[in-house]
Amino acid sequence: MMPGPKLDRIDLKILAKLQQAGRVTNVELADAVGLSPSPCLTRVKRLEQAGYITGYGAHLNLGKLGEFLTVFTEVTLSEHRRGDFSRFESRIVKLDEIVECHLVSGGYDYLLKFVTRGVSHYQSIIEGMLESDYGIEKYFSYVVIKSPFIKHHFPIQSLFGNTV
Repeated sequence: MMPGPKLDRIDLKILAKLQQAGRVTNVELADAVGLSPSPCLTRVKRLEQAGYITGYGAHLNLGKLGEFLTVFTEVTLSEHRRGDFSRFESRIVKLDEIVECHLVSGGYDYLLKFVTRGVSHYQSIIEGMLESDYGIEKYFSYVVIKSPFIKHHFPIQSLFGNTV
């Protein structure tokens, strides 16, 4: 991935504010980062065009919609050639219930996050993956009992604030 334009502390403030309040008006955003509205909007558009901002959306409270189950799953592939990883990733991206996929180092290959209607729904998805050609050797499931908090934002200032 090609790096975009160099960011300064104001760009980082804009990114931090937008990820926490994507519906903020340009005037409110400009005030929060210490700019007038026109240069603030110019910066936001530049950040969007450079790919730093990839979209805007709403955070949903799934519990209000009904019962659901979150499961983290460790997956180890049978084979470890480049094509095996590519095949696995191209197949699981099509499963809507897998909302995160991470290739990790350590004792297994992938950490997946599933959101399903319940245990039987999760099990039917896993069984389908095992019966199809996903290349899974083994998996371990971790059912989430409670999520005390879920942050939908990254600590932009502490990650990158000292680099500008």
